[in-house]
Amino acid sequence: MANLLELQGVSQIFGVSHLTYAVDNVSFALSEQPAILNLVGESGSGKSTLARVILRLQRPTDGRVKYQGGDVFGGDATWLRQYRREVQGVFQNPYSVYNPFYRVERVFKLAIRNLGLPIPRHEAQARIHEALRAVDLRPEDVLGKHPHQLSGGMRQRVMMARIHLIRPRLVIADEPVSMVDAGIRASFLNILLDFRERYGISTLFITHDLSTAQYLGGEIIVLYKGRVVEQGPTQQVTSEPRH
Repeated sequence: MANLLELQGVSQIFGVSHLTYAVDNVSFALSEQPAILNLVGESGSGKSTLARVILRLQRPTDGRVKYQGGDVFGGDATWLRQYRREVQGVFQNPYSVYNPFYRVERVFKLAIRNLGLPIPRHEAQARIHEALRAVDLRPEDVLGKHPHQLSGGMRQRVMMARIHLIRPRLVIADEPVSMVDAGIRASFLNILLDFRERYGISTLFITHDLSTAQYLGGEIIVLYKGRVVEQGPTQQVTSEPRH
């Protein structure tokens, strides 16, 4: 059985005369079984660069990224459409991911249209309401409003409601709780755990905060200066680090 996600010797080099290795020969895999894999490192360790590579926002200098055995930077248009539906990102800044000119419901309507979700038009509104309630938001508090009318925590939960609507196989969560308060942080992490248990959604959780990784459990990979320096069960690596 193929892994859900596999990185093989991925490197990302910036510069011409003075080369900077943002990511240096990184390899790891995420199995088909629903799981949470924590990717931890200090600022500048290459975490967000890896997230962008996996999401096809930039092509690596070297190495391969494979999803269910297929090359993420290969494949035809049909395969790519499926990949974009099954691999979704949630990012750090809840203030920059929305177009301020449109109301919040556009986030859901674009997902249904652009990703070709099999949701009949007459059911769309009910499914959007269901997704919002799944992340502890009341539809009447969110729909019809512009992004600036919501708190940062509410905006992040709207992004998770979008994940609920799409039901991807894998979420790439890049520092998603670093700009929200502690109460919202715990709620957000619980949603990820719930999504894994209920819907079989795996998460690559990127963070610089070891306590957050410990809360989620699962496996952990530690990056330092673009390289993997430690890997294993989260509780073991964080309680008995070797690096």
